[in-house]
Amino acid sequence: MNYPSRVMTIAGSAAGGSAGIQADLKTFQELDVYGMSVVTAIVARHPETNKNVHIQTIEAIEAQFATAINQVGVDGLKTGMLFSKEIIETVANLIKQAQVQTIVVDPVMIGKMNSKLLKDDAIEALKRLLIPLATIITPNVPEASVLLGNRDIGNVEELKQAAVDLYSLGAKYVLVKGGRLEGPAVDVLYDGEDIISYEAPRINTVNTSGAGCTYSAAIAANITKGVPVREAVQLAKSFVTTAIEHGFSYTEIVGPTYHAAERKYGEAHQIIINGGENNGKTRFN
Repeated sequence: MNYPSRVMTIAGSAAGGSAGIQADLKTFQELDVYGMSVVTAIVARHPETNKNVHIQTIEAIEAQFATAINQVGVDGLKTGMLFSKEIIETVANLIKQAQVQTIVVDPVMIGKMNSKLLKDDAIEALKRLLIPLATIITPNVPEASVLLGNRDIGNVEELKQAAVDLYSLGAKYVLVKGGRLEGPAVDVLYDGEDIISYEAPRINTVNTSGAGCTYSAAIAANITKGVPVREAVQLAKSFVTTAIEHGFSYTEIVGPTYHAAERKYGEAHQIIINGGENNGKTRFN
């Protein structure tokens, strides 16, 4: 029997099911990899104390990681919300000890509801300890801005320059997501040589909770299955664009992307790719 690839997510748990660990595991299931999880924090607002982020202990994080490694093993992983310097230091050490080859770092800093998901003193630890281990990092515009010293990023050309400058932090690939810019939804990938842009139509919806987590989880799943990074990004962007196209909400609160959308409805939009070796407009098949 050919078993599916094993992919771990190290991230926060989102009680509403739309983001974090929950979004990652749904994505892994849809893309036919075996998902495991290490919960770093529980994101849920307490109705009395109003506390929103409930951090797990270092001991609990280490125990979850060891259990997954010993019971299953790991072929690739992604990180999401890590929150503190201490957690980042722990996760970086665990990854190095386990000698994981495929590592997707999603530098989660701010939640959809403006929850602060990364402490200020954790940013330098992220840059110094975790990003250099990454196969690919996947910041959105606000996250890229913070990593670059609060630089303004307002258009695609500045998006490209951000990707080039972030490459110096040590990841093999940098994907800067331009979903918060105006116009088509353009993301930029840089590998130290080529700048490649991935373009999809902008979907007119507010129901995008978990889109970033889903995107990076899909990249991790595809790379772990042996898909080259450039194509893995294209497939992941198609997956998340379709999930956004069919997003919904049960309440008046911003709702989730729909992880089963591609399976149920097929690809919503073809992703246009510019740049790379062909220096022109191409599409992966």
